[in-house]
Amino acid sequence: MRIIDSGNFTRPIRIGLFVVGALLIYLPTQYVRSPIAWGICFFVGLLLMALGGFTSWANTLGLKPFDNSYKQARQTYQAKDDNQGNQNE
Repeated sequence: MRIIDSGNFTRPIRIGLFVVGALLIYLPTQYVRSPIAWGICFFVGLLLMALGGFTSWANTLGLKPFDNSYKQARQTYQAKDDNQGNQNE
């Protein structure tokens, strides 16, 4: 099973992150007595929900947050800089 497909999480992973995050926020309010454990579960759940939500939003907008295309862009800029440096000499 692929986790990242074309620069973004796959749909089941995005939905899973959101649902697990929601469960980590809701379930400790019912079953956890320790305020420290409740706070940790709440914070981790909030982070997972945010990650699932933002990657879903990025997919809707057609963005690819986990893509490696910046490396190709960096190499093209480096080649242009090398050519300009040779022309000035």
